[in-house]
Amino acid sequence: MDGDRQLEWLRREGRIVIVGASLAGLRAAETLRDEGFAGSLTLIGDEPYEPYDRPPLSKQVLLGKAAADRTALPRRRDPEAQWRLGVAATGLDMAARRVQLADGDEVPYDRLLIATGVRSRPWPNESEAELDGVFVLRTRDDAARLHSRLTQGPRRVVVIGAGFTGSEIASACRERGVAVTVAERGAAPLVGALGGVIGDVAAQMQREHGVDLRCGVMITSLEGDSAGRVRSVHFSDGAAVEADIVVVSLGATRNTEWLAGSGLGAGPRGIACDAGCRAFDIRGIVTDDVFVAGDVARSPHPLFGYQFLSLEHWGNAVSQAEIAAHNMVSAGADRRPHMWVPAFWSSQFGVNIKSVGVPSMGEEILISQGALAERKFTGVYGHQGRVIGAVAFDNSRWLPFYQRLIESTAPFPPPFPTLDRRSDGQRPLPADFPDPSVPTHGPTVTLSGYSPADRRLVFTPGR
Repeated sequence: MDGDRQLEWLRREGRIVIVGASLAGLRAAETLRDEGFAGSLTLIGDEPYEPYDRPPLSKQVLLGKAAADRTALPRRRDPEAQWRLGVAATGLDMAARRVQLADGDEVPYDRLLIATGVRSRPWPNESEAELDGVFVLRTRDDAARLHSRLTQGPRRVVVIGAGFTGSEIASACRERGVAVTVAERGAAPLVGALGGVIGDVAAQMQREHGVDLRCGVMITSLEGDSAGRVRSVHFSDGAAVEADIVVVSLGATRNTEWLAGSGLGAGPRGIACDAGCRAFDIRGIVTDDVFVAGDVARSPHPLFGYQFLSLEHWGNAVSQAEIAAHNMVSAGADRRPHMWVPAFWSSQFGVNIKSVGVPSMGEEILISQGALAERKFTGVYGHQGRVIGAVAFDNSRWLPFYQRLIESTAPFPPPFPTLDRRSDGQRPLPADFPDPSVPTHGPTVTLSGYSPADRRLVFTPGR
């Protein structure tokens, strides 16, 4: 069967399986039907729920403005799919083209899309993590349980990690009138994602809203009482704080363990794929029947030195899923590259924070509009003499302009006419990102090198 006839057969009678029934999986399924795919479509998800929206979980749900079970994602259309929910994928046989499930079943495919996303990184001490009152926040069930406990009027909440999710949780606690302590091993909140200049602003915001913010320290242990309830946390500086609730917000782990031994280029940093979302195998050779999308993917981007980027962004999951779905049922000449410019937003302490590009690559930052002290500003990041990212606090109208500068590889600092004469100093400052070898909580973009197979070259001196 030649390529055209094989593709026509696939579109008419083929079997496509999507592992991951969240945002990326749903949008891919809808796009496949929009593209004319008429074959068998199966979505596999380890949670028992149909796709729901995650950003409201740390915002509206914790505040009681939305119920966790009312966060379903709107459907663009009926994907006409078979749903296999509440059962996890446990293995992949690439030679036989079969996905193995936890219930012992196997699902055959002609094309496979992996969109398994990420999960919350748990507290590393298992016995402490199991104490009553210790939470993570990633799923609908997590949000429902945490909201229920917050409504009981806790004396104090301790949040471990001041990335975006940890900061949003702290914001929700303060809005509810709950005392909250935030522990961050970095120098400031959001420092891993936005750098020290912006981190200092975030720290001031938290403290002004009554957060007991402690930076440059770590939690060494969680202490429970005789009934197995958490009662206090201990810090690396010797301090201790009593708490009824501890929320662990230490970042995410990509869901790739089920692919061990499959032959795919999958590991802790995600699943490597090319710009067309086709997965690489462990030898760095691209496959043509396995595709990747969403938070679990690492893909090269021409605007950022062709480094592989891992993005935990809502918009990226949608864009990459649509590209992957299109390419799965298209001939080579009709396939498209995924070149979405990263964009992210957060709402905390009454401020709307948005970013574009990859701020964490920035060496310098220029406050180009507004003023840091007013909490209404735009900061532009420079990397090797070009604009690489931008962040806005309550000033997002400027971001489309800076996105165009990123896309056109415009020079940094940008030309003076773009600057607001009220801005802070109008001169670039060191962006003050932490040493990347020291973990911080909260980067939403991870640069993960150039090799799709995660290999390392080792050179030995000649004799």
